[in-house]
Amino acid sequence: MCDTLTALGPATADGRTLFAKNSDRERNEAQGVAFHPARHAPPGARLKATYVEIDEVPETRPCLLSRPFWMWGAEMGANDRGVVIGNEAMHALVPPSRVPALTGMDLVRLGLERGATARAAVDVITGLLERHGQGGNCGHLNPFHYHNGFIIADPTEAYVLETVGRWWIVERVTGARALSNALSIGRERHGISPALLEHARTQGWTDAEDRFDFADRLIDPAKDAATFGRGRCARAGQLLARKAGALTLPDLMAVLRDHGEEADGDEDWSPRKTKVRSICMHAASGARRSQSVAAMASELAPGAPRHWVTATSAPCLSLFRPVGPSLTPPPHGPPPIDRFDAESLWWRHERFHRRALACFPEVLAELAPERDAAEARFRARMDAAWCQGEAAAEAAAADCWAEADALETAWRDRLAARPRPRRSALGRSGALAWARLSTAAGLPPPSSDRR
Repeated sequence: MCDTLTALGPATADGRTLFAKNSDRERNEAQGVAFHPARHAPPGARLKATYVEIDEVPETRPCLLSRPFWMWGAEMGANDRGVVIGNEAMHALVPPSRVPALTGMDLVRLGLERGATARAAVDVITGLLERHGQGGNCGHLNPFHYHNGFIIADPTEAYVLETVGRWWIVERVTGARALSNALSIGRERHGISPALLEHARTQGWTDAEDRFDFADRLIDPAKDAATFGRGRCARAGQLLARKAGALTLPDLMAVLRDHGEEADGDEDWSPRKTKVRSICMHAASGARRSQSVAAMASELAPGAPRHWVTATSAPCLSLFRPVGPSLTPPPHGPPPIDRFDAESLWWRHERFHRRALACFPEVLAELAPERDAAEARFRARMDAAWCQGEAAAEAAAADCWAEADALETAWRDRLAARPRPRRSALGRSGALAWARLSTAAGLPPPSSDRR
């Protein structure tokens, strides 16, 4: 389960397009952030995506990708032209294909590698979808099949693209827009696949102007109730609307850290109290297997896009770190997999995160002011450095990552010195569910933190 946000110039404080996304996946499904350079291929070359081969193109664009460790594709990312894409699992009355084909994550990466603008990326994804279809298992330890939706943006425009099988429909964003795990495009559209339109006509859905409510006709209400997709989308939309015309990057980061209406005004809130899934998602026992394993936010100024990544899970307990103009994150350890690695940033933070869940309200209250102050320093440092050129921006980004590492180390040390609570804030069943996954990943036991 995921949430993606965008806000175009008229909705933002400085006229820049903004973008942000949480990637929610299984607890041990580590997600690495890395630069992927352009590829050059001879005529007739083939490309192996997660499951299938397709025709390669002569040249691809360099990209920053946040990618589940076992997939070729990406949950979110950006290319050198300031195009950003985020993916959402979608559930429809039409069952998703279990036959391996392109995955939604493959389509994110292909759109970024082959699209120089948001509109071009839409065309890339829809063309590949019609030709190759989508399908195959997208789960880590648990099988998961779904259709896909996307927010695709660049410095001047943004689109929502929603799909069911090889069908697709496009909405052009005009202000601020959120997308969660629910079909959302209604009667207003700016593009539709011929096959979908013909199906709608055959079913008698269309009016005299060939319009119909896509989401209303195709959404699966039972799965939407389970994912709370429409509820999360509405919550994100409400939070964005509160600052319409004055939205800033920190505002979108705050939405990614939102725990829902249940947490509003509750200083003792913890993930155990969540009855429905929230934007900043914390896994629990039972069916809620997903957590927010990575987050990204972008300012898309023409000619100077800026990107921020957590490279870690739980954005509420993480720092957004800047990426310089080369789209190459500073060194932060080996790419993470689904086994604990003390050298990997994702797993170092995950060790802290899983300990913090036991005393979540106290830890969040203590670190949130430090987190926000550090990010404000990072933004000020990067603003100054960008004015001095690319080399200065790269150096400033590296300094921010070093400061973030030091601060997160301090958080881990303080948590290790704190007495373990007699009862976990997760509750017994939630704590046991987390413990099983931590054991499977080879995480050291909590007692080792004080050694």
